[in-house]
Amino acid sequence: MPVNLVATPASDLYPVPGVRWGITEAGIRKANRKDLAVLLLDEGASVGAVFTQNRFCAAPVQLCREHLAQNFGIRAMVINTGNANAGTGEDGLMRARASCIALAKDLDLAPEQILPFSTGVIMEPLPHERIEAGLPAAIADAKADNWANAAEAIMTTDTVAKAFSKKVNIGGAEVTITGISKGAGMIRPNMATMLGFMATDATVAQPLMAQLARELAEGSFNRVTVDGDTSTNDSFVVMATNKAKHAAITSLDSAEGKALRAAMLEIARKLAQAIVRDGEGATKFISVVIEGGKTGEECRKVAYAIAHSPLVKTAFFASDPNLGRILAAVGYAGIEDLDQTKIDLYLDDVLVAKNGGRHPGYVEADGQRVMKQSEITVRVVLGRGDATDTVWTCDFSYEYVKINADYRS
Repeated sequence: MPVNLVATPASDLYPVPGVRWGITEAGIRKANRKDLAVLLLDEGASVGAVFTQNRFCAAPVQLCREHLAQNFGIRAMVINTGNANAGTGEDGLMRARASCIALAKDLDLAPEQILPFSTGVIMEPLPHERIEAGLPAAIADAKADNWANAAEAIMTTDTVAKAFSKKVNIGGAEVTITGISKGAGMIRPNMATMLGFMATDATVAQPLMAQLARELAEGSFNRVTVDGDTSTNDSFVVMATNKAKHAAITSLDSAEGKALRAAMLEIARKLAQAIVRDGEGATKFISVVIEGGKTGEECRKVAYAIAHSPLVKTAFFASDPNLGRILAAVGYAGIEDLDQTKIDLYLDDVLVAKNGGRHPGYVEADGQRVMKQSEITVRVVLGRGDATDTVWTCDFSYEYVKINADYRS
């Protein structure tokens, strides 16, 4: 069961003017499930994206980068679940191109105006003929209030559809922001094994979109981990349809740019944290907060050492305050001149270790009380400076092993 996460009702997801989603069942891997989605963008939209740092990136990731660089103006996206089209070589690229060509033909667009996305099993040929056969039905289904169905259509091992929405005032105009994501396992930043799509009707200059996508990802999807594995298909796309009646945002450092970025970051963090809450087999949602670092980078090193540790994560699953495992992870995080005598460790409000050793007032019953909670904060104070950073993760359970052992079955 996901940790304190329920699907947002469709009625709470605001349509974004200039965006329509169409969904169908194409039978890509399994019958009788939503597995093919198309996103249709009105002409004139601004689009930016960030992708996996995995050098073995999937064919659709390669093609997305190529099409964005050509700057034809993105007008549509095709997303399938059930098959990642990764580890498929030139044949995979051909199949991804074929999907783009088919959708472009149906919409009277250029193939370079299409972005393809895939998620699912790696190293299996993409059944692009099923995608092509399903496109007319998906296009016919396209409507503005289809975000909830789109969130379902991109799921793999997810148990809850992930979608959030809000309205904000920008430059005197009401602006809508709505986003969806998928992901539950093979999650590790740079990016995580996830797909994310966020749209706004704000008016944003195209040259800002790559920067906006990077900054939103850095503060959200690149701060989560489930199991430390970096996927082949991770993609996060940010769209501005330029329909809102305010002056165009030409700098993210302007008052309007800062307001939009803050509002979009709120949604991006909800989407990223939802992935962790729905982590495969997760029973606990854990915030790892590192304070007192010299730099944000070393804070993140320590946070990820803790968040990736199987020993730490299994201790949380068992509600076992075996907290020396956390101190050990801090020690091997890679800070060569770390002074252990300055380190403090907290579990929520409980001071566990002071100046590198067990706090005299700490009793295991207090640690166990916190460990039994479904949401826990681990806070480490390094005593080296003023930098701080946070990573969100979950525990490791028996169910995680079972899900991944049976994934291809």
